[in-house]
Amino acid sequence: MKIENVADLRVLVHTARGGTLTAAAAALGITPAAASATLKRLEAQLGTRLFERSTRAMRLTPQGQTLLDYAVRAFDLLAEGESMVLADRGALVGSVRLAAPSDLTRVALLPWLDEFLDRHPGLQLSLSVGDRPLDVTRDEVDVALRYGPLADSRLVARRLADSRPTLCAAPAYLQRHGAPATPHDLLQHNCLTFHQRGRRHRLWRFARLGHWTEVRVDGDRVADDASLAREWALAGRGITLKSALDLERDIAAGHLVRLLPEWETEPYPLHALLPSGRFVPARVRALVDFLALKFDAPARAATSPKIAG
Repeated sequence: MKIENVADLRVLVHTARGGTLTAAAAALGITPAAASATLKRLEAQLGTRLFERSTRAMRLTPQGQTLLDYAVRAFDLLAEGESMVLADRGALVGSVRLAAPSDLTRVALLPWLDEFLDRHPGLQLSLSVGDRPLDVTRDEVDVALRYGPLADSRLVARRLADSRPTLCAAPAYLQRHGAPATPHDLLQHNCLTFHQRGRRHRLWRFARLGHWTEVRVDGDRVADDASLAREWALAGRGITLKSALDLERDIAAGHLVRLLPEWETEPYPLHALLPSGRFVPARVRALVDFLALKFDAPARAATSPKIAG
């Protein structure tokens, strides 16, 4: 048998995203019983199990994963087709789902996103803010901005900015405790750390004259949201190591002081990530292109010739 109602595939998609039929039912505005009946009907029509069921969650079978991948692509294509039909003289319409780090969103992205939406009044933005890495291929995200090296070959990445972590502290902290003269002096300081990809980032690496050294720092505060490390640093609670993109305004305003400027840190690039097997709507491509220009603007301004007045 074949699938009789393509809309039934939405239960598959939302069950995979939420992990339970209850979550799928809530997302679709139906009862859990209706969601369960729809999923059973799909499995009967296809003659195969799509999920392995347990008391806590539901896990996709290999057949379920295959169908999920095609269902997501089909719904994306349908949404893009609807957008093209409804678009007025090529205007972008529809929803863009963006995930981005907390500090980067507050420091840079918010005014840029306002500008992007002003240019395209037919768009709606769904913004997920936080440092927990989302699964771009399965979560309800069209594009995710992430720092650091790439490890997932299933994703298409576009580099938006080159950055390196910056070591810094507030003047109030430095007045009380002094400034470190070498990376190993950090062992005597309260270092404010946070989690990266589910693990505490406390092994800080520095280089000078081509020689790298590592310091395993510690402190009385650790968070799963990197923006809290910045807030603690601003409050004079300790020293933190974060992307220069997140700290440049605080440093320029004198709220934070850059430490060990003669020491180099590891590259920490920012990428826009999209799932490689999914159709990318024009509105998503437009947002990525827009952000790429915004991040590239300071570099272009720095290299452009100065005009004498």
